[in-house]
Amino acid sequence: MKYNFDEIIDRKSTASMKWEKYKGKDIIPMWVADMDFKAPPAILKTLGHRIEHGILGYTITPQALNDIIIKKLSVLYNWKIKKEWIIWVPGVVCGLNAVCDAFGDQKEKIITTTPIYPPFLDVPANCGKPLVTVPMVNKNQRATLDFDRLEKEFKNNASLFIFCSPYNPCGTVFTKTEINRIVEMCAEYDVVICSDEIHSDFVLDDNKRHIPTASVSKLSAQQTITLMAPSKTYNIPGLGCSFAIIPDRKLRQKYQNRLKGLIPHVNLLGLLAAQTAYEECDEWLSQLIAYLKKNRDIVFDRVNRMKGCKLNPIESTYLAWIDVRDTGLKDPVLFFEQAGVGLSDGIFFGQKGFVRLNFGCPRSLLNKGLDRMETALLDV
Repeated sequence: MKYNFDEIIDRKSTASMKWEKYKGKDIIPMWVADMDFKAPPAILKTLGHRIEHGILGYTITPQALNDIIIKKLSVLYNWKIKKEWIIWVPGVVCGLNAVCDAFGDQKEKIITTTPIYPPFLDVPANCGKPLVTVPMVNKNQRATLDFDRLEKEFKNNASLFIFCSPYNPCGTVFTKTEINRIVEMCAEYDVVICSDEIHSDFVLDDNKRHIPTASVSKLSAQQTITLMAPSKTYNIPGLGCSFAIIPDRKLRQKYQNRLKGLIPHVNLLGLLAAQTAYEECDEWLSQLIAYLKKNRDIVFDRVNRMKGCKLNPIESTYLAWIDVRDTGLKDPVLFFEQAGVGLSDGIFFGQKGFVRLNFGCPRSLLNKGLDRMETALLDV
């Protein structure tokens, strides 16, 4: 079956966070990581059947869902996990907050890198713990970890490293060597790793593959909490469904204790959508990745020809991290909004002078947005 990712779907007046931000304005929203594609037909069919059934009661996690997760991770990454390692939560962000709350005392530091997905910067304050950020370094047009600075922070009263792999917003797919190094450093200084791998299905380079942090060694399994979800992959974030994988029993028990009474169970429709996604939607995902690769290539080519803009090759995700420092713009987000394109401000990711563009949209809409950006920059 051929899926139509070129279809324009009117999301106005649907209470869409992405589109309501610019309600009544001629601004194309290309900011939040929410794709403008319909969810896979198989998921919509499953949800329709359950709605027709008419009863939306309390729900347990279907055994078949855990089974398909176990099978998927084995096939994709040769990562052998067990059912009891899987803990379902209604979102990666709440899962991340629970991790930050569960590990380390109030004086121990939480370490992360910048630029980074904004909730990473918020969660330490939510649980009253100090945050230390270490900027990523650019090597051969690729953002990677500054291991020397990270080690300096790890050995100075740190309890937790929150890691994003693949990397949002820079699009880096980390190598096994890079992951092993971070694992060994964290183990040496008794630092727990929380690895957000929600974008693991969006590797766009054929010569690269995602490697789960917890899968590289016995050592990594003992100290890593992995967060994954079908929400970004199948464009179902509104259904609130994700899961943690925690091989180590002590870490798992600590995490589960923090969830009790505070974090609700995943809802019925989220669980059913996840099961259908993993069981029936491989071909849809394959065609989506092919479509995103072409969008990625268009963005890379066009942005790097825009006046004052630079963009590194994008290895993964459907997000472009654009360096606009050479444009001389004091407020690049406002500038592009006035040109009719809504982007994310790098300030919220911890790096001023950058904007993030979501190219998970129909190609005609993408090109229209890029046209507006290019035209506006001609007058700068």
